[in-house]
Amino acid sequence: MDTINTGNPEFYINRELSLLEFNRRVIAQAEDKSLPLLERLKFLCIASTNLDEFFEIRVAGLKQQVKYGAVQTGPDNLSPVETLKQIGVLAHELVDIQYSVLNDVITPELAKARIHVLRRTTWKPTVSRWVKRYFNSNVLPVLSPIGLDPAHPFPRVLNKNLYFIVSLEGKDAFGRESRLSIVQAPRSLPRVVHAPEEVSKGKWDFVLLSSIIHAHVDDLFPGMKATGCYQFKVTRNSDLFVDDEEIDDLLRALEGELPSRRFNDAVRLEVADNCPDELIAFLLQRFELGEDDLYKVKGPVNLNRLMAIYDLVDKPELTFAGFTPDLPPRLQKNASIFDTLRNGDILLHHPFQSFAPVIDFVRQAANDPNVLSIKQTLYRSDDDSALVEALKDAARAGKEVTVVVELRARFEEEANIELANELQKLGAHVVYGVVGYKTHAKMVMVVRREGRALRRYVHLGTGNYHARTARLYTDYGLLTCDKAIAEDVSKLFLQLTGLGRASKLKKLLQSPFTLHKSLLAFIEREAANAKAGKEARLIAKMNALVDPEIIRALYKASGDGVRIDLIIRGVCCLRPGIKGLSENIHVRSIVGRFLEHTRVFYFLNGGDELVFCSSADWMPRNLHHRVEACFPIEEKRPKDQIIKLGLLNYLSDNTQAWILQEDGAYRKARPGNYKSRSAQQQLLDNYCQ
Repeated sequence: MDTINTGNPEFYINRELSLLEFNRRVIAQAEDKSLPLLERLKFLCIASTNLDEFFEIRVAGLKQQVKYGAVQTGPDNLSPVETLKQIGVLAHELVDIQYSVLNDVITPELAKARIHVLRRTTWKPTVSRWVKRYFNSNVLPVLSPIGLDPAHPFPRVLNKNLYFIVSLEGKDAFGRESRLSIVQAPRSLPRVVHAPEEVSKGKWDFVLLSSIIHAHVDDLFPGMKATGCYQFKVTRNSDLFVDDEEIDDLLRALEGELPSRRFNDAVRLEVADNCPDELIAFLLQRFELGEDDLYKVKGPVNLNRLMAIYDLVDKPELTFAGFTPDLPPRLQKNASIFDTLRNGDILLHHPFQSFAPVIDFVRQAANDPNVLSIKQTLYRSDDDSALVEALKDAARAGKEVTVVVELRARFEEEANIELANELQKLGAHVVYGVVGYKTHAKMVMVVRREGRALRRYVHLGTGNYHARTARLYTDYGLLTCDKAIAEDVSKLFLQLTGLGRASKLKKLLQSPFTLHKSLLAFIEREAANAKAGKEARLIAKMNALVDPEIIRALYKASGDGVRIDLIIRGVCCLRPGIKGLSENIHVRSIVGRFLEHTRVFYFLNGGDELVFCSSADWMPRNLHHRVEACFPIEEKRPKDQIIKLGLLNYLSDNTQAWILQEDGAYRKARPGNYKSRSAQQQLLDNYCQ
């Protein structure tokens, strides 16, 4: 082991390429015939949305590095220029696969299920007449075509919006001979329109807004002829710049930055594949993009908008079967959640177990006259959130309500600013955490008077306080009144709302102070046990593994004989299976019905097993540049529950698991001669009705 350089760039997978490989696994779900058809369409749309965000953030960041001459490399030793080149090759391949799956697989199978997206060339006369009426009454009044001439310069094109570039012949009423026009698809109109059954003779027939506009584009230019009409979409840099050293009001600074997101530098141009080369060259020049930034697509450029079909079609047999989340028996027996917690912790595994107890926890606290204060972090929350309403009720009732709102939660900034303003109007104390460090910890603390004493009750989670995603993401939540844990949570809130040195915590690990070094110490302890001839085991489940120090520690531990299993949904920069370096490390990714979001860390620890849940992935940003909470699961029953169902269950999955290979590719696990096992289905069977 000592002869191998664990810092060798060959031993590290590029983060951006690993993220694209995750998207390949999502697209593969759309091809999986064992899944319900509308769910497969949904996976294809999710992949499209993922790619949009990848370009908005990851590619945009790399382009900025190139623009300003940055040459620094990551552990893989790829420069920004080299990374962008490899991204271009892989991303073009993935886009081609996406549209191939849409056109050759999903669309024909939708047709077999009598679900049709009607192409203009197939419209019956009744459909054409209905489309014309719809265009005249709903679309035409809100369209504003921009003819390109000296009085009408090229318009500001919004990020990710659907546009058309139209080539024209003839003169208008003023004698102008503009050859080109830009037409924006109205954001206020649905991109997928359900055709009336009496018109199309099909119950589930749809027409795309792009087809409706295309069919009647001539009507926008009276007396002229549209010789071509081609869809295009621009993806822009969507990262927000806020100078942490200069701002004195984070909310106002973000409010000033948000409008610019729509018009930041372009990073990608998508066009219909039949768009003429001269028009493509014109658009590339306008957006200051190169050929590598161009994506010609064989279908709608806003593919993710087909997600609307999933919601519009009422065919339960084409979607996953519904389920009723489990409610732990102890919560069913006792109406008071505080009485229940005094008799032991409650561990919730979402979405298999209900998120309702978390809402009830805050709601009961808001209505309980013995509760004096409620403190909560909010990173993301849903619209009309019952949790937020409970906080508002508590503030109205005169309780001390403190909410740490993370204004910089990506793509949730506007919603969080609005939420902060609403809470402040009701008298809640609203703070934005620590400048320079996103508050990513998921915590609620309730202080309740019980007799002459005050008792703290807390909720700690791996996911957001978002009831809708709690039915779509797998996450753990712990409800407890453990004195040491509650005191630690209280200290964390004091850090977030006040000033002073970080207090020493008894049980919790936190970023940016103790989590990283504690993880390294736990890994090193397993390595020491292995070298001493003891059994050594480490299992970690998370969304991403990027941190180079932890990867080096894992390589060393593997070489010392530690058995390491990693369950990593998305990015993994570690290469498993390298002889003499990582042959004891196995990495798998689970891609299924639910988005795997739990962060769970297990250490055998010489037989005295340690289990932690965390809001943090093993990434530099989580470990060094965010406020994160990692909490122990100490009571035997919930600890055993996590080990058995939350870890070992996933290691036995042979239907939804993808196994990472030494070369960075993933191979789909197959049952072979063994019984088929799906970890997520096993959890549904274990918990749900």
